[in-house]
Amino acid sequence: MWLHASCALEFLNPVATPFLLMLRPRSGHQQWVAREQYELSPSVTAVEFTDPFGNLCQRIVAPAGPFSIHTSVNIECPDAFDIAPGAPFIEVQNLTEETLPFLLPSRYCESDRFTQLAQSIVAGRAPGYDQCTAIIEYIVQTLQYTPGCGQQIISASEVNERSQAVCRDMAHLGIACCRALSIPARLVVGYLEGLVPMDLHAWFEAYVGGRWYTFDPTVIGPQGGRVAIAYGRDAADVAIYTQFGDPVDLVRMEINVERMTTSLF
Repeated sequence: MWLHASCALEFLNPVATPFLLMLRPRSGHQQWVAREQYELSPSVTAVEFTDPFGNLCQRIVAPAGPFSIHTSVNIECPDAFDIAPGAPFIEVQNLTEETLPFLLPSRYCESDRFTQLAQSIVAGRAPGYDQCTAIIEYIVQTLQYTPGCGQQIISASEVNERSQAVCRDMAHLGIACCRALSIPARLVVGYLEGLVPMDLHAWFEAYVGGRWYTFDPTVIGPQGGRVAIAYGRDAADVAIYTQFGDPVDLVRMEINVERMTTSLF
């Protein structure tokens, strides 16, 4: 399917403020960017680089006063994400080097604390994809997906003590459990068609059967219409904007995702 997705951010900066932005989706095996627009107002110099996880990042210094960022993209993505029941577990010694960072505990995914829980969740399941499915079932059964309930980022251990969670929290818990079983897992932040209320969305991917597969405990079935913007170990790696210095006011944030009939208007 073809999607048109956009993000509008408006700030009020007390002083000139350095920002690190992560707002450009890149083409890959799950999506293809056909057209993109990126506007900064007032216009400032942007320096782009690629971070260790392959994300396209921009460095800017925003002037004091009102400042806005508007991005939009026409992008092709699958109607449904791939599923692979029975896809095998890959032994650590056979994993590709780029997957290894996603085996380790991280700030919000303390997988070293989930060894016993993860093993109990997946008891009787074949190692690999089927274990990830068991983890999704556990999350759905123990947590109620409640958009807007989690403004503060919390760790997987804290999430596991609650009854409600946002998409990011649920993904953190899934990642921690996967890593506790030596399955590489990473957080994905992006757009999701039909999300209510519309906002940025988070899910996770696990590496089994020699490739990354999507897992999302907030939806029923392999719902596609996803645009990945950034990948990382957890939420600390995938903030769409990070500002440095004196706090700034985020005056407005608006996300929009629409289905298109073609790649171009």
